[in-house]
Amino acid sequence: MSGYGPRRDLNAASGEASEFPNLCEVCLGPNPYLRMSKQDLGAECKICTRPFTVFRWLPGAGMRYKKTEICQTCSKTKNVCQTCLLDLQFGLPTQVRDTALGQKTTAPTSAINREYYAQNKEAKGEELDSGAINFGKADSAGKELLKKLARNDPYYKRNRPHLCSFYAKGACNRGDECPYRHELPVENELSHQNIKDRYHGVNDPVARKILAANAVSSGLAPPADTSITSLFMTGLPLTAKEEHIRSFYLAAPTIQPSHLKSIVIVPSSTKAVAFVNFVDRKAAELGAERSSVKVEIEGTEVKVQWGRSRPKKGGASAPATGPLSQIAERELASSGK
Repeated sequence: MSGYGPRRDLNAASGEASEFPNLCEVCLGPNPYLRMSKQDLGAECKICTRPFTVFRWLPGAGMRYKKTEICQTCSKTKNVCQTCLLDLQFGLPTQVRDTALGQKTTAPTSAINREYYAQNKEAKGEELDSGAINFGKADSAGKELLKKLARNDPYYKRNRPHLCSFYAKGACNRGDECPYRHELPVENELSHQNIKDRYHGVNDPVARKILAANAVSSGLAPPADTSITSLFMTGLPLTAKEEHIRSFYLAAPTIQPSHLKSIVIVPSSTKAVAFVNFVDRKAAELGAERSSVKVEIEGTEVKVQWGRSRPKKGGASAPATGPLSQIAERELASSGK
């Protein structure tokens, strides 16, 4: 007899059983008289791959049938809807929420550890029933930003039927009786979404669009010169150190230590300024998205703006000359400080 039998049985018995799904208002739909079907161990969770109870329902007239995609353990771990995987409190992608609050996910992304992590979380059920995220005093600015970005009314268009693939080919003969939408697909960045990226808050195109729009409204629109890969911070306290600035940016789930090239702090008589240099333009834009939230270093609010392009001599780019203090003074003069 194989020695792996008991272990396989234990994993099979670890399937999740639940009586009602963990859903957001939009996915439930406007219909107060909702019928919902339930299938025990009907599918595997798309995050931890464990079997779980699947619920299926019709949100309302003219909408498509929806079903739960992830188990309740994964849902409660990240406080997201089991179907759309958006935050239950604000209705925003997890990447937007975690960037605003400066949180990083602790859930493993490798196939080896996902099931083990989910089993441990389910064993500690008292930690999963806490519901919404507990905001501390340090998260007040991030919470206000999330309230600003959140929708005030439910967006039920998210429940519309999928596009008809036969209509796109010109071969649909159902006409008005077709349960799918007769619209041509639009190919853009939002067309390539991944459920695991949405859950873990990494490379989510919807979140990138929301954060980029917020950065533009905050005065951090990316400059036309793509060679600019640095941010300029003013109003830093004299006690600020490189690790304080580095920890602020690394708190965002999308910024890795390898994205930061260098941090140069230039002190003055009362305040200090800093140049935050990134390895490339894409990393710098991620840093600008993180800076669109209220930036506090050592308890002091700091202003962040894009750096300036280096002066050109003889038609070619040349490095900035002079001491760092002179460069900082030039940046301050250009910003009107």
